[in-house]
Amino acid sequence: MSMVDSFEKISCQIFPDFKAGSRFAAREVADLIKDRQSQGKLCVLGLATGSTPKTLYAELIRLHREEGVSFKNVVVFNLDEYYPIDKNALQSYHRFMKVNLFDHIDIDQNNCHIPSGEWPKERVKEYCIRYEQMIEEAGGIDLQILGIGVNGHIGFNEPGSSVYSKTRLVTLENSTRLANSYEFVNISQVPRLAITAGISTIMKAKKILLMAWGQFKAPVVKAAAEDNITESIPASLLQNHDNCVFVLDELAASELTRIKSPWLTGDCEWTPKLIRRAVINAAIKLNKPVLSLTNSDYTDNGLGDLLVEKGDVYEINLQVFYMLRDSITGWPGGKPNSDIPQHPERSTPYPKKVVIFSPHPDDDIISMGGTFQRLHDQGHEVHVAYQTSGNIAVTDEFVTRFLDFAVGFEDMFGIDSKKSKEISGEAREYFAQKKSRQTDTAEIRNIKGLIRRCEAKATCRYVGVGDERAHFQNLPFYETGTIEKNPMGEEDVQLTMKLLRELKPQQVYCAGDLADPHGTHKVCLEIVFESLKRIKAAGDEWVKDCWVWLYKGAWQEWDITEIEMAIPMSPEQVLKKRFGIFIHQSQKDSVPFQGTDAREFWQRAEERNANTADLYAQLGLIKYAAMEAFVRWHY
Repeated sequence: MSMVDSFEKISCQIFPDFKAGSRFAAREVADLIKDRQSQGKLCVLGLATGSTPKTLYAELIRLHREEGVSFKNVVVFNLDEYYPIDKNALQSYHRFMKVNLFDHIDIDQNNCHIPSGEWPKERVKEYCIRYEQMIEEAGGIDLQILGIGVNGHIGFNEPGSSVYSKTRLVTLENSTRLANSYEFVNISQVPRLAITAGISTIMKAKKILLMAWGQFKAPVVKAAAEDNITESIPASLLQNHDNCVFVLDELAASELTRIKSPWLTGDCEWTPKLIRRAVINAAIKLNKPVLSLTNSDYTDNGLGDLLVEKGDVYEINLQVFYMLRDSITGWPGGKPNSDIPQHPERSTPYPKKVVIFSPHPDDDIISMGGTFQRLHDQGHEVHVAYQTSGNIAVTDEFVTRFLDFAVGFEDMFGIDSKKSKEISGEAREYFAQKKSRQTDTAEIRNIKGLIRRCEAKATCRYVGVGDERAHFQNLPFYETGTIEKNPMGEEDVQLTMKLLRELKPQQVYCAGDLADPHGTHKVCLEIVFESLKRIKAAGDEWVKDCWVWLYKGAWQEWDITEIEMAIPMSPEQVLKKRFGIFIHQSQKDSVPFQGTDAREFWQRAEERNANTADLYAQLGLIKYAAMEAFVRWHY
């Protein structure tokens, strides 16, 4: 018997990834359009902006081009727009909708309605009232597409928005401005105001699809779908809608009770992995070591069925304790000349050839700097593949600083090079007239990429890895010059396959952190996965003995119930890692496009690593200063 409905007050449909979820949502939209066409009626859609619906719009474009879905009978009302903002500004939602949907389908542009950031302030209220009237005159919204903010906002209806609210001018919360700051040069340029359709406007839609992707959205999805209705989480008000569906990928659904604690929603198969998760979660909730859990702790926390099936509580505790203990190792490449069956890594071959894939030129030291150093110190042949140039994360000021050094160096030693002075002068002239969000020239991007490349090579030398083992891939998908990157391309895969086949590693590390706000980590991971799958399918023998370990980057850490290899670090190793991160001076202090977390990357890494060590200690294991965590990927 399933008790999912007793927890989820909104219907939740879960898909393996955001692409599958987007395909489902697109099919819902297309079927509705066709149904209205068959009746000779208009189809009125409420659409959203932001990163969440981009894949949906891409799929709608594909359905139009490949399956002939027509949008001639479609009328669109968009949820919101920044205020004030020019319609043609790069960050404008008018521009977003044209670039991502309207310009690629056969919709009548006169049927596309978006609140305007150009409305005169003294007439905004009048225009908002008219916007509501236009929706009513069109017959009301047949299907509303929504995203959800990490604070629970829908549209730009921030926490505290009334269920009776209509289209209006609102003040954006700082958390929302931070979340959207990746679209701007810095937080100060994010508008403080916006025009948004209200909660009441949204609730009048005949059907609502709310889409959410990624781990960051998981807590608020759970709160909106399962917890009590509250205006402090506007999305929870959707529980009162008669036809609302949450369309989620597995990461966004990970906090739902049926995923996180399936034993509470009905019968489940008690696999070792599920037992581990259940017992660890109970121990953390009760703030007890695993070996101290009692029969009553199990029964009081919904684990009575586990006791019935597996018997003695202490034996179950021991099983989970040993799982935790066996995940800890000081030998990430495997301990040589030993036979430890439960060790996370193989003892042979030794030494191993190791490739660390680093999406940006600093992810290797930020995310697994302690493990990186230990692999080298323990005699393994370590290579680092820097997948992208990381050039957009270098400030203009840093470029002028390095150009000044180059010119000063030549002057100091009497080197007569007019080219350096010419480049420096051109760069200063360019920066002086550069507009907000203007794409850098190819020359400036190359200089910024060179700065990051030099920092990466310096980090490798700091660890002890020679220049010949630092591989700069400069994958094409990244080189757009803007925050918006291209999808994974064939050239990206071919370059990665070429490197892997040249090195033939026995161990690969890559970033499994999908919370990167710009999506670069995700694309880099997909490229590595696709490359290894193709190599395996081609029958390359070496790949059969290649193990892949996933680390998480600057944005989050693995849940302790998932960790399969934990590398402990001493206080001295923590400091050494910090100094390695400091080498990336262009990423110190204020860095553009760093997401909602204002801390520097070394601070994030240290706090995350210390927290992992604290959790192990809390569960009854040895207390270390810090730990880096990994999960193995099987292919």
